This record gives sequence, C-alpha cells and structure tokens, in this order.
Amino acid sequence: MEIGEQEFEGLVSEALDGVPAELAALMDNVVVLVEDEPPAEEPDLLGLYEGIPLTQRDSAYTFAQPDRILVFRGPLTRMCETPEELVEEVRITVVHEIAHHFGIGDHALHDLGYA
Repeated sequence: MEIGEQEFEGLVSEALDGVPAELAALMDNVVVLVEDEPPAEEPDLLGLYEGIPLTQRDSAYTFAQPDRILVFRGPLTRMCETPEELVEEVRITVVHEIAHHFGIGDHALHDLGYA
C-alpha cells in the first residue's frame, strides 16, 4: 500500500492521540519517530523501543538522552492492503512500543494481543 511520509506520520500521531491521557502523562523522556526502514538485519520489524524502561530506572537515571520509539513505514505499508488495515497496524505497533517503555515484555504483549 502506498502512502506519503507526511500522511504516515499523521497515522502515528493519531495512534498517539488514542493513548489514554492518564497513560500518556506517565510517559517520561521518550520521543516517537518515524523511519522509512528498520535495520538491515531485521527487515520485517514494524517498530522498536530503544531506551531504559520506566520499571528499570532508579535515582541514577539523570541527564539521560530520551528513549526512542521508532515506527518503520516500509514494513507496515508493505504488509497492509487497505487504509483501514494500516491504521490498525500502526495503532498496534505504537501501543506495543509504548508498552515496552513501561516495562511490559513481548510475552505479556502477546497474551494481550499486541504482539
């Protein structure tokens, strides 16, 4: 499915807007970025969380670079056939990576249907 860069970024913004305000307020020192493609060694990766989850931070966590949530446009657009499917997959990917920021692992996310 073809979609422009700005339109895709809009889908990511909409997914972020869908995060409950109470949960969004708890996100700390994290940025969400869109990249065209994932690392070459993981070409089908839809999203990636890079950082220190909130559950692992302690008093030594100061002056740290922001954690990064990366959403990869290429794999998401290639796997989706309809605009509705893309919206849903972007939402799932964003929620999945935010969950990692909160320290929720892949196994728990799979059980919740976000794997």
